[in-house]
Amino acid sequence: MSDKPVPARPTLDLRSFTPARVALGRSGASVPTKPLLDFTLDHARARDAVHAAFDAPRLVADLGALGLTVSEARSQAVDRGDYLRRPDLGRQLDPGSAEALARDAAGPCQLALVIGDGLSAAAVHAHAVALVARLLPLLAEGDAVALGHVVVASGARVALGDEIGAILSARMVVMLIGERPGLSAPDSLGAYLTFAPKPGRTDAERNCVSNIHNAGLSHDEAAFKIAWLIREGLAREVTGVALKDESADRAPRRIGTTRPE
Repeated sequence: MSDKPVPARPTLDLRSFTPARVALGRSGASVPTKPLLDFTLDHARARDAVHAAFDAPRLVADLGALGLTVSEARSQAVDRGDYLRRPDLGRQLDPGSAEALARDAAGPCQLALVIGDGLSAAAVHAHAVALVARLLPLLAEGDAVALGHVVVASGARVALGDEIGAILSARMVVMLIGERPGLSAPDSLGAYLTFAPKPGRTDAERNCVSNIHNAGLSHDEAAFKIAWLIREGLAREVTGVALKDESADRAPRRIGTTRPE
């Protein structure tokens, strides 16, 4: 019987291309000790990220250092346990926060930016300010996009940005939020863009730029994609499934052009 041919690209090569758990080996009926310990550590990091405290005052101060005026808000989730058990409460503003934002609203604006803790405050602490710092110059280029309001929201789910954007009369809202931690990335940040935000918007009406972290999408790459989607979304007056990310092949159109038929 002839020997089986050796694959041109052995399975072990995959480990140089992905942090996914492939080709772990075997020790009897189980995995070797080191992969087991690595899994346990990554699982603990993911759990810690979910339960990490959100330092909203620090975030407000760091954003203020960029020259931004920042408001704080919170959802109806009273604590982290409430937030995890009742996702619906994370999508609704606390009445006091809603009243305060309504008082701060000074008329319609092009863009509102909301930064929420989501399921990984660690991601927000690690990446949000750096991402905003790279996004601001891109919004100021050419036909500048006016950033009207910046809100730091505690106990936030993605849809909380819809209510905030509606109160602030924003044409578009961008929500930066900590994504659900994975075993390879406990600090991944996501950006969700919604045109004409209002309560009841669905995920199909948003665009998402995800996996923003040190081993994923860089701050510069993410800022470019987000700025492109903001400009295109405002120009076409749409986000979601009707707006495809073509930032790699096309320059953004000028805001104020008519929506395509």
